[in-house]
Amino acid sequence: MELLAPAGNFEKFLTALHFGADAVYLAGNRFGLRAFAGNFTDEEIVKAVQIAHSKGKKVYITLNIIAKDNDFDGLKEYLEFLQNKAKVDAVIVADIGVLQFVRIHAPVLDIHVSTQANIINSYTANFFADLGVKRLILARELSLEQIKNIRKNLSPKVEIEVFVHGAMCMAYSGRCLLSNYLTGRDSNHGECVQACRWKYYVREVSRDDELEVQEDEKGSYIFNSKDLNMLPYLKELKEAGVDSIKIEGRMKSAYYVATVVNAYRMALDMLPKRPTKELCQELLKASHRRYTTGFYFNEENRQYQEDSMPVQDSDFVAVVTKDCETGEVQVEMRNKFSVGDELEVLSPDKKTFNKKIKIEKIVNSLGEEIESAKKVQEKVTINCNLPLKVGDILRK
Repeated sequence: MELLAPAGNFEKFLTALHFGADAVYLAGNRFGLRAFAGNFTDEEIVKAVQIAHSKGKKVYITLNIIAKDNDFDGLKEYLEFLQNKAKVDAVIVADIGVLQFVRIHAPVLDIHVSTQANIINSYTANFFADLGVKRLILARELSLEQIKNIRKNLSPKVEIEVFVHGAMCMAYSGRCLLSNYLTGRDSNHGECVQACRWKYYVREVSRDDELEVQEDEKGSYIFNSKDLNMLPYLKELKEAGVDSIKIEGRMKSAYYVATVVNAYRMALDMLPKRPTKELCQELLKASHRRYTTGFYFNEENRQYQEDSMPVQDSDFVAVVTKDCETGEVQVEMRNKFSVGDELEVLSPDKKTFNKKIKIEKIVNSLGEEIESAKKVQEKVTINCNLPLKVGDILRK
């Protein structure tokens, strides 16, 4: 199975590749659903594709807005750029009009149909297959058995991708579940009570003031639930015929990308064996809400209402900026650390993964010994008894 990772900016892109992603999905400055991610300029997209292809990896570009007529302005030129200059591996689309537009104006580009298209049955899957798409990203509401059934009834030429890790919004695949949740009347079966038009206030537990829940031109933003985590069940997903597993998180940090991608890479490499307990616990070290397997096994308590605050068991303190064998290593500081601290290595190399370094000496860029590294992004040199590579992370 392909391991597909998010990249909200160029640092996260490089992090995803370093920690073992087979492919990365990202967005340009237009036509994507993550307007608040860093996103990529045209020049950065070209550079990212060149780097990825040099490593045998792939890059997919999100074009997954639900488009209005004016959204098509400039799309033809952008598609020509993606196909002919950037040479990306595929585009991710949700809108059927955008899909047709891609087929006409960029016929060489592979098309992946977004989870926003709400593919939840074999008939919809085959509808898109008949349009010549390369891959279907199935809706998050599907159980493992339903995925198996779609795979059985779908051409083997069409790939299946599913989400395995990350945030699950209350409207899972872009379809509103609010009416059903509050009143038991399913808006997706014609029983909507228009709960989205009711007035809501949200109060964060540490503040007295209330926030009115509103909607803007990009949509409404309600509540998060638990986070999806399918690390222990990759064997079942592979047996179900899944071709690509996707990690959510273009808005997440580089440390999140590193931790999660590394865990899934190691788990995939262990198949058909299950991931170890230690590897499963890795996912507690990245920012997360309480984990769930979502709809895969018909878990009843998918939503978590008591406390939605994210937690993580470790802090990202530095990233390695120069390869080293042993003796000392140059790192770029991200959070304060001091002489006497014991730091843990996050690395795709199993020989150094989770190994410890006791900090005995810190030297700043002026060659001065200092007690603590305090300046964010300052490059310092520390003692190191392990062979580390550029991109490896130190945490505590």
